[in-house]
Amino acid sequence: MTLALVTDEAAKADRIELMPMLVELGRRARAAQRVVGLANAEQKTAALRAMARAIRAAKADILLANATDLVAANNRGQTAAFIDRLTLTEAGVESIASAVEDIATLPDPVGRVLATFTRPNGLVIERVATPLGVIGVIFESRPNVTADAGALCLKAGNATILRAGSDSFESAMAIRAAMAAGLRAAGLPEDAIQLVPTRDRAAVGAMLMGLEGTIDVLVPRGGKSLVARVQNEARIPVFAHLEGIVHIFVDRAADLEMAKTIVLNSKMRRTGICGAAETLLIDKGCAATHLAPLVKLLLEAGCAVRGDTQTLDVDPLVVPATDADWRTEYLDAIVAVRVVDGLDGAIEHIETYGSHHTDCIITGDKAAAERFLNEVDSAIVLHNASTQFADGGEFGFGAEIGIATGRMHARGPVGIEQLTAFKYRVRGSGQVRA
Repeated sequence: MTLALVTDEAAKADRIELMPMLVELGRRARAAQRVVGLANAEQKTAALRAMARAIRAAKADILLANATDLVAANNRGQTAAFIDRLTLTEAGVESIASAVEDIATLPDPVGRVLATFTRPNGLVIERVATPLGVIGVIFESRPNVTADAGALCLKAGNATILRAGSDSFESAMAIRAAMAAGLRAAGLPEDAIQLVPTRDRAAVGAMLMGLEGTIDVLVPRGGKSLVARVQNEARIPVFAHLEGIVHIFVDRAADLEMAKTIVLNSKMRRTGICGAAETLLIDKGCAATHLAPLVKLLLEAGCAVRGDTQTLDVDPLVVPATDADWRTEYLDAIVAVRVVDGLDGAIEHIETYGSHHTDCIITGDKAAAERFLNEVDSAIVLHNASTQFADGGEFGFGAEIGIATGRMHARGPVGIEQLTAFKYRVRGSGQVRA
């Protein structure tokens, strides 16, 4: 028997052992969803505000739990970018609570009449927004996902089953405990937001199978290997993006000072988020004036630069880019730089190497901007703005449960509206079909 087969069999055995507990978790979530799905806007708003208060009240417990996670992550030799994603501070806990409050103020998406039409036979048909049901969220190092996902799902009338990574497990448990206290205070079932109470990776495999029909949709939040596994193995619908290979194209009509500001912020504000720029494309029409200043700006900011032949001539610190660099989501202070043949060259490069996540053009040419916005097939396309705005909070969604790059149902930041489905309500006056 090969090692791979032994490992696969062991994982299957672990999953079978966990199944009774996980299925019970799913059944409790399904029962809770029936309650929150019918809760009115005032009840859900009260619960979210109570959660925010509970998170603030539990700040010391959350930070202590996070410190435990950080010690373990450092002992395992995790990267600086990973530690940054995992770290919570007092300001970070306040930001989590504030995001929950922001979600509370959003209009209730459930019950919205999306369309109304009357048939020739007198039937009045309405398309009405409804909750999706039970949403499974599998995430790794970002503890704030616990609150963001739980709060967004609740606002849209859904129940949530969260599976935190082993690195953020203690932090997630502390945040979830505070959210459960808020649900209880508002008279809603705390099973509406649950956390899988084990670090065992077999729990992921069980969730991918749907927990015997109790999970309706999965959302993976994490690295490429996690998201790829979920997309490849899930037996239920998935909202996800595999990678954020984010491009900035500096067009020949770009203002250099604006380009400097946007490029530096897009790459270096936070290098470990999916909206961070990974590839900088410079129009050959402005390379003589824009390439060197932008590359030197990034180098001076502590960003490693991997460049094509023309970029290598700018500074001896630039190292040669390989084909793999154009396909890499670094999530670190590294950027790939290439000179391209105008707008056509930029679009061709993005289509060849991009991940359909977020891409930006910097230009003063309105026609070039409109063509880029229309032709680049990414979930988020920007003109003269930092790619770090690729975030549900910045879109006014309160927060996001993830960025979806697929083309079914949801695309871009997944907020409360994307966490609803719809049904048809048909009102008649005795009509029968001939």
